Amino acid sequence: MLKKIGIYAKKNHPDVEQIVSEICERFRRENIEVFLEDTLAEQIGQVNGTSGENIPALVDMVIVLGGDGTLISVARQIGDRHVPIIGVNLGQLGFLTEITRDELPEMLERIIADDYKVSDRMMLDAAIRRNGKIVGKFTVLNDVVINKGALARIIDMETCVDGRHLTSYKADGLIISTPTGSTGYNLAAGGPIIYPDINSLLITPICPHMLTNRPIMVWSRSVIEIKLKFEDDVVFFTGDGQVGYKLLPGDVVEVSRSESRTRLVTSPSKDYFEILRTKLSWGER
Repeated sequence: MLKKIGIYAKKNHPDVEQIVSEICERFRRENIEVFLEDTLAEQIGQVNGTSGENIPALVDMVIVLGGDGTLISVARQIGDRHVPIIGVNLGQLGFLTEITRDELPEMLERIIADDYKVSDRMMLDAAIRRNGKIVGKFTVLNDVVINKGALARIIDMETCVDGRHLTSYKADGLIISTPTGSTGYNLAAGGPIIYPDINSLLITPICPHMLTNRPIMVWSRSVIEIKLKFEDDVVFFTGDGQVGYKLLPGDVVEVSRSESRTRLVTSPSKDYFEILRTKLSWGER
């Protein structure tokens, strides 16, 4: 039974105060305790905010008001706690924030009645090794990207899967994506869309020198190792497009399936294929 819920929101959205007020009022009538992320509390003039990093340990569920980027950031904060997330989109329909503003009242009633469905999404663990030591560790929902700076030359990325040599990509970069992230940078780079329930990893080169280097899907339990070779250029590691780390020649990036999972509460009125059709304008002329 739901007893405590946390709320995060996109900063400075004009509708947030009214929506949060409605949510809090409905839950308080059911004696459900509400925790507001501290910047959200400050934005709407309340003084009882809670650090966003601390909320997942205190609640049974969280609501994210905003877009997919806001939800992805919250998913990383939740980490391995497996707290369900309700993503409410305050703009256009999102791939992850699929609950619309109009659907929110019905969704609140379903939550209170414990009548909702959850989509379980895999995440990635990434480690950066330098001279045999781990210098960076990240857990992400969408993707890991190795990318060169604006004026850098092509990167040489020797790539192995489960200790077996795959190929040495010569490209502007490389994307390792989850099925959830397949509709993001991976799709823009020519990679396939993968249904979220298919646990797999996608390896997609960015502008490869060899046109025969195509995206490849591997088992979700595979360990992908990328050794970087380049000279005095600017190369970055990026997780979910939100966290970054500058890479050096000889660094090794290791990516594998995480034990953490993101649990998304699904819309009661639309399915994944409807979201794809809407976001990608399929069927329009």
